Amino acid sequence: MTQAETLLLVEDDPAIAALMRQHLAQAGYAVQHESDGAVASRALQARAFDLVLLDLGLPGADGWDLCRQLRAARGRYTPLIIVSARSAEAHRVLGLELGADDYLAKPFSMLELVARVRALLRRAHALQEAAPQDTALRLGGLVLDAQRRELRHGSTAVPLALREYDLLRFLARHPGQPFSRAELLARVWGDGFDGYEHTVNSHINRLRAKLAADPAAAGLIETVWGVGYRFRDGATATASAA
Repeated sequence: MTQAETLLLVEDDPAIAALMRQHLAQAGYAVQHESDGAVASRALQARAFDLVLLDLGLPGADGWDLCRQLRAARGRYTPLIIVSARSAEAHRVLGLELGADDYLAKPFSMLELVARVRALLRRAHALQEAAPQDTALRLGGLVLDAQRRELRHGSTAVPLALREYDLLRFLARHPGQPFSRAELLARVWGDGFDGYEHTVNSHINRLRAKLAADPAAAGLIETVWGVGYRFRDGATATASAA
């Protein structure tokens, strides 16, 4: 029998936490619940989880700090969904810029919660299974590593969030071809994604900052005014098996 995937739920509202645990358990997931940010921080250091569901307003340690901690960790990439009552666009953008893979604003339906968890875990598994057969791409002086899902600049590695990796690889595989924000949402996030086009801007800004680790790669993602974005023509080369 396949072992259940383990989720870390960090939520300080006991009623909401109980409801989330119930539905996630019914969907077949093992859930560890922590209501204190400092305790959750220690849990993240002690073991690996298949996915983290993170509230922002927490006692003990702020949810933003936990998000930064998770993304600063090296090694295995952990999918992250922020689940918060802070529904303003600025909060969503900040969460994505800090490395969250998804942002679910309260109130939400439990069916949507389970659907988003399943979708994100499917994407993570697909990347892990495809990586050994995939190839690394050379982007200027950087290498996009398919197996580790990171950029390499010599011996320096820059981890990428799931959607950052998807977006960068998609653009790099279509050099010179412009895509609108709506097209990128459909091709990278999927037709069922109900987010907004500013999500693309946030991811592009983060990717540009990470590409800037090599001055020769700093301008690889170009803005096509009135259209969207494209990867600089001729800037992609196959490096080696990742």
